Amino acid sequence: MPSSTPAPASLEPTSPTSAALRIAVLGTGRMGLPIARRLHAAGHRVHAWNRTRAKAEPLQDLGVQVHDSPADAVQGADIAVSMLENGPVVGEVLFARGAAAALRPGALFIDMASIQPREAREHAQRLAALGVAHLDAPVSGGTVGAENGTLAIMVGGAAQDFARAQPVWAPLGRATHVGAHGSGQLAKLANQMIVGIGIGAVAEALLFAAKGGADMAKVREAMTGGFADSRILQLHGQRMVERDFAPRARMAVQLKDLRNALDTAQDIGFDGPITALLETLYAQAVAHGLAELDHSGLFVELAKRNAMS
Repeated sequence: MPSSTPAPASLEPTSPTSAALRIAVLGTGRMGLPIARRLHAAGHRVHAWNRTRAKAEPLQDLGVQVHDSPADAVQGADIAVSMLENGPVVGEVLFARGAAAALRPGALFIDMASIQPREAREHAQRLAALGVAHLDAPVSGGTVGAENGTLAIMVGGAAQDFARAQPVWAPLGRATHVGAHGSGQLAKLANQMIVGIGIGAVAEALLFAAKGGADMAKVREAMTGGFADSRILQLHGQRMVERDFAPRARMAVQLKDLRNALDTAQDIGFDGPITALLETLYAQAVAHGLAELDHSGLFVELAKRNAMS
């Protein structure tokens, strides 16, 4: 993240109050772990589950109860928050591993994973039949945003459920209600289209300048403040200049998001030729062994094409 990113808010737990909620966090990987920590620090009674229990166990030192099954974690929860890998995994945890049946009627399930809009709508319908409310609430901001409580949260679902989830949004970042079920996922896919396309544009432009003999770092600096300036130029462009492709958001995840966008485009009858081109480039980069690089590592694929690696 840029150096101007706000410092993390204090993670010292507040004293529980009558407003404290029982919140289950399902999935405590790179994003879920700091989300659980921040919800606990806000004074909520947090219960956690992760497929690999060892990844959730660091939360026990904070007083978070770690469970062996998702159904146990959500027992009695006011709100369950999931940060799982993809739509099929969310569906498995909810409906095959018993989490949905274990949620009490009137509870709220907030899915913060990035999945396809149609999957979010299907999950909402199935949960509604059990008396459980649903919000799809994917995020942008990466692990640093999760740690700092500065996530951009795009939320689809009923307005009243968005409002009652305010105790969850407050410690995590800025939430915006964008429409009905599935709309949060549409917003996240649009976000990822812009990010993926933008990374490609910045990488190609900087390599173009360098190939012609210009100083890549100075070209990036010269663009600052002009119409080509952007957060992607500032953040990912700097990573490209420094050849720093340690994963913050992985190439494989960017490819997944672009493919989800194209699948959704087909569902709604939308032609996205620019997204399709970038999906091809990311797919080639992943096929060439770059899957675990940061998504700005598309630069490496384009550099190889130009004998600049």
